[in-house]
Amino acid sequence: MEDKYLSVSAITRYLKAKLDVDENLQRVYLRGEISNFKAHTTGHFYFSLKDETSKINAIMFRSNASKVLFKPTDGMKVLVSGRVSIYEAMGSYQIYVDEMLEDGVGNLYVAFEQLKKKLQAEGLFDTAHKKKIPKIPKRVGIITASTGAAIRDIITTIKRRFPICETILFPTLVQGENAKDDIVRNIEKAQEYDLDVLIVGRGGGSIEDLWPFNEEVVARAIYNSKIPVISAVGHEVDFTIADFVADLRAPTPTAAAELAVPNMSDLKTHINQLLIRLNESIYKKVNYLKLYLESVKNSFVIKNPQIMFENKKQSLVLMNDKLNSLMLGKVDGMKNELEKIKKSYVLVNPRLLYKDKIVEVKTIIDKLNLLNPLNILARGYSITYLNDRAVKSVKSVNKDDILNIKLNDGGLKAQVLEVEEK
Repeated sequence: MEDKYLSVSAITRYLKAKLDVDENLQRVYLRGEISNFKAHTTGHFYFSLKDETSKINAIMFRSNASKVLFKPTDGMKVLVSGRVSIYEAMGSYQIYVDEMLEDGVGNLYVAFEQLKKKLQAEGLFDTAHKKKIPKIPKRVGIITASTGAAIRDIITTIKRRFPICETILFPTLVQGENAKDDIVRNIEKAQEYDLDVLIVGRGGGSIEDLWPFNEEVVARAIYNSKIPVISAVGHEVDFTIADFVADLRAPTPTAAAELAVPNMSDLKTHINQLLIRLNESIYKKVNYLKLYLESVKNSFVIKNPQIMFENKKQSLVLMNDKLNSLMLGKVDGMKNELEKIKKSYVLVNPRLLYKDKIVEVKTIIDKLNLLNPLNILARGYSITYLNDRAVKSVKSVNKDDILNIKLNDGGLKAQVLEVEEK
């Protein structure tokens, strides 16, 4: 009889196995309200998801929880997706959540992230494109609704901090379907004014209320603005695409006004400090010049100008004497050189030089005559040629060859009758 009773673990495992193979439970999409939410130190989310009549436990592991773009809290309505299974230790079924979005705005968050990635890839958020906000603006443009807390806070703050600054309001729709076009139109209109800085924003609200500042056309209008733009959308925790593309992001409209203009009292303090530093600098400069003037007045040159003149005069005399000495030395050297040339052997005995050259030339001619082969012929010798080549051996001559014989006073032709060798 006892064999028919199952353990709690057995039935739990059985039910878990059934749920785990059910294709309809591998990917489910639920809408509900969060309760008993707990963000564990491990990074996991533990909570319950309920509606008017039912509740299901839920767990979202750290790898997926880290991708949630908002902070889940009790009472928040959300959209979740994941798989349904049984937690054996408790014997309860639960959903293992992969994704979580706020109910009603989930699609907006997706669109926000997609546009953010697109514009970031195009470089619209790069700091290199950010324009500097002028320190002391003369005229500030404000693009926001003409009524509400935002415009009051901005105007009040500017007038309190820097009352000499002029403000120009461009009344704009900041909520609703037509708001994005109105914002773009006023940003483009502001370019026609001589503005130093432009504040674009509105007060707080839901993500739907702030959505016009997440529109691509608004982002590109801010990026293309020639006037530096300060974004001031919502509260400090609110971030919009306009914040990323603007030249400067302010957490609130009031903060935008504080960033746009300096504090008059701070400027006065700074100017007073500059005046003090300027006076000190002038005082030090004047004292330095006084001391310098006194040193010049008491200098040896000023008190004894005649001595300085005498010193220069003496130096001039010494330099003149030195110059004369150098010139006389040069002239004497040239005179001595001239005397040497005048007494030289060539100038004194030019005929002897001529006779020496005749003897030298005759000696060279005699040497050439001794080496002249034609003079050898005059002593009875001859030169025999065969085909214009001198015959040096009988071996180079054959019988009947015609030879040319060169003598001192002419030449002969002879035919070889016989060749005799030693």
